[in-house]
Amino acid sequence: MSQPPRSNRGHRERNGDHRHYRESHDDRRSSPDRSSSRPPYYPREADSPPKHVREREVPRVEHNESKCTHICSRRGIVLICSVLTNSLVLICLVAAQMVTSGLSSMGGLGGFDINSNFNLQGTELQKVRDLDMQYSLMRAPGLYGGIPFSLTLGVLSLLFVVAGNKPPHLMSRKLLYGALVFQAVAAVGYVVAVGLYLHFVIGVNSTDVCQQRERLYARNGYTWMNCDVGGADAAVALFGLITAILYTVGTVLTFQTIRRVKRYLEERKRREAEKQKARAEAQRAPLRAETTSV
Repeated sequence: MSQPPRSNRGHRERNGDHRHYRESHDDRRSSPDRSSSRPPYYPREADSPPKHVREREVPRVEHNESKCTHICSRRGIVLICSVLTNSLVLICLVAAQMVTSGLSSMGGLGGFDINSNFNLQGTELQKVRDLDMQYSLMRAPGLYGGIPFSLTLGVLSLLFVVAGNKPPHLMSRKLLYGALVFQAVAAVGYVVAVGLYLHFVIGVNSTDVCQQRERLYARNGYTWMNCDVGGADAAVALFGLITAILYTVGTVLTFQTIRRVKRYLEERKRREAEKQKARAEAQRAPLRAETTSV
């Protein structure tokens, strides 16, 4: 007799539980809708999203700087170009000596021995050989002076390129000032060297040895073997002036870099002083509060 009411009561309790579950579930589902315009709730103690949410929202960016990043700066590119032009000056110096050494000369660098196609014979051939030898020896100081000059500057430029594989503010100040002085001296030195080389070549070409040699070659149809400044000598002067311009540009860029580094270091020093001052004031504040409370 008492079982139906009990079952009805249990049924009502179950219905009530389902209703309570549906209401609480609806409340949980509707709460994001109500707060969709607000940022998601995070614990008060953290004051920031959880770690996995932060990693998902803000991707980690790694700054991997290679050595080429600093080597291929404007200063580095100018120095690399100066290394190439130094090598071109070196090649043109050797080529000028080989071209002007004469067809019959076995002295000097790379003299050509083509007697089978050479029109001179007998005493004229011997005289041309002697003149070629003398002319090659007269031009030798220009070659033996130009090769060490261009080779030394090219190697030093390459060393400064390799040494500049770090940010400017991390480089030694002596290294930056050394690069500045080197490029300034190299620019002036190349201008002087080109002027001396052309003066030396014109002086050698105006001697009697060159004039006699020119007449002997012209008599047999070799009119290109003259006493004018040759194309190889002009190439030496041209690439030398280009190298001087590159060193001048490098001097200006290095000077600007030194100024920027100096400003950066002064600014960083000032900020560190301000931080230390703020920390000192923050440490004094609790002491003042304790003294006032006492």
